[in-house]
Amino acid sequence: MQANIWQFDKAGMPLVKSTKTLPSPGAGRIIVRNYAIGVNPVDWKFIDDNPRNWQQGHVPGVDGAGIVVAVGEGVDEGLLGKRVAYHHSLGEDGSFADHTSLYANRVVEIPESVDFALAAAMPCPMLTAWQAFSKVPLREGADVLVTGMGAVNKLLVQLLSTAGFNVHVISASFAKAQAEAMGVKSVFRNAPKDQTFYALFDANGPEYAKTLVPLLEANGHVVSILGRIEDPVDAPFTRTISYHEIALGALHDYGDALQWQRLMRDGEALLNSVAEQSIIVEIPTIFEFEKLNEALQFSKQEKRKAVVTV
Repeated sequence: MQANIWQFDKAGMPLVKSTKTLPSPGAGRIIVRNYAIGVNPVDWKFIDDNPRNWQQGHVPGVDGAGIVVAVGEGVDEGLLGKRVAYHHSLGEDGSFADHTSLYANRVVEIPESVDFALAAAMPCPMLTAWQAFSKVPLREGADVLVTGMGAVNKLLVQLLSTAGFNVHVISASFAKAQAEAMGVKSVFRNAPKDQTFYALFDANGPEYAKTLVPLLEANGHVVSILGRIEDPVDAPFTRTISYHEIALGALHDYGDALQWQRLMRDGEALLNSVAEQSIIVEIPTIFEFEKLNEALQFSKQEKRKAVVTV
């Protein structure tokens, strides 16, 4: 099978449109005919810096949505023709193509009322938000603080609010009307001074997060969505803060089949919530396949969600 692709050339350079032979799927794998491709910050960051040492010809992209058109040995043929969305490994040829090969147990079925473009926009931010949410034990009525109101945290605040947390946000631009619609109790323009929190969810980076750790109560939690705090802020055996890190892509390298089964089950439940409009999502900006490089630049410069249709 010949796939139309966008391939990596050199770090910091635009991708190059080309074709590539896609072999029949191996055991446990499928081929998805992509109809939409999600563009995420991780995509342009890895294209700019190439931390995985991609070789020329590698196909970037982690998020996609389409129809299963081929299955490998051991895969249920009932998957053929299914509408699916997925998050792919950064170590394999990814979603920036009209056909993508991936493991069959790493897809979620798309509800009929959700189109391919919206489905492709969801996997990375949705599953990252779910991983962050899952790090902290539930405690109804507890105050939590969320910083960095990008796509991930706009989903995360809704998960936290629905679970019964009192959600507070630090943001210079997050509109109060939008905050209220997402279940946020209060929006601080700067770090609060007279309140403590059960947990901090940070997407601004570890140096900023460290400045907010003093706001946590004893036995509190820090969940770092961007980077990680390398060294605890407090002395040992004092406030005993728990430090958590999030790296959705690492599950491709270190997760087992049971972990993927649970994550995909939870992902399908979240997509159903999107379909039922019980989770508010931002509509992505759409680009044609030939303008994928423009979509990457839009994501980088505008800090908004882009989707490429195929």
